Amino acid sequence: MNKPDYDSPASLKAFLDGQGMAMQKKFGQNFLINAAARRRLIDALQIDGNSSVWEVGPGLGAMTDEILSRGASLTAFEIDRGFAQCLPEFFKDYHQKGKFSLVQGDVLKTWRGEADRQMPDRFFGNLPYNVAATIIADMISAGVRFPRCVVTVQKEVAQRMCATVGSKDYSSFSILCGWAYKVSPLMDLGGGSFWPRPNVDSRAVVMELREDFPRCQNPAHFMKLIRALFSSRRKTVRNNLTVFYGNGQQAVDVLERSGISPQARAEELSLETFLHLSDISNSYIVEKL
Repeated sequence: MNKPDYDSPASLKAFLDGQGMAMQKKFGQNFLINAAARRRLIDALQIDGNSSVWEVGPGLGAMTDEILSRGASLTAFEIDRGFAQCLPEFFKDYHQKGKFSLVQGDVLKTWRGEADRQMPDRFFGNLPYNVAATIIADMISAGVRFPRCVVTVQKEVAQRMCATVGSKDYSSFSILCGWAYKVSPLMDLGGGSFWPRPNVDSRAVVMELREDFPRCQNPAHFMKLIRALFSSRRKTVRNNLTVFYGNGQQAVDVLERSGISPQARAEELSLETFLHLSDISNSYIVEKL
């Protein structure tokens, strides 16, 4: 089985038609047909022959081909059964050398098993638009981080990942990403870079591991706290903390010890402030036990 021309929509369509396959909208499938963009993405991943990579959503292997050609070992996660049948054929030589393996199924259900076996030093993916944030948040929440990640997501998701305090895109997801990684935009990709052409723009971001992670006493408490504080954005931190603790006086006491105004809102608080608040909150709860 020969690989299609990854730069040619006509070649990709002909291959799919010849195999009796079709793109599935529910999986958010779009092939990156911009060769220069593919090279730039893998350049940003900073890999060599000693690198190990997880790739989510390889499709027919355009990015897989680029990664493997640079000598890295690669584990690909693919949910589409048709694509999953093609990939081992396309990369048979790499598989025989122990450089390529495939995990078929929903990555949200399979990545933990792979993490238990062996963790790579790179994470890569043109992530499906409908689950991109969930994949990233699930891994961070489980304490699984990679020294370097390069992901392409819907532009709005990337804006949330990189959002700064006070901006309209600032959310608990922004805090979660900024807590675990230094996140920076790499490049924007318009619809014309993909086939089929999506109705949204994409943005690639680079995520570099924060060495001082987690910077708080109780990471689990920190994550619960930021979700609670952003649960009702229009409410004050006092009101959201009252719901979180189930106790209005406890909310007042923690905010007073933290030096945070009860009338403040979550989008006004920096990551450092959240970390400080989490430690005060955690210590207060332990003190009251």
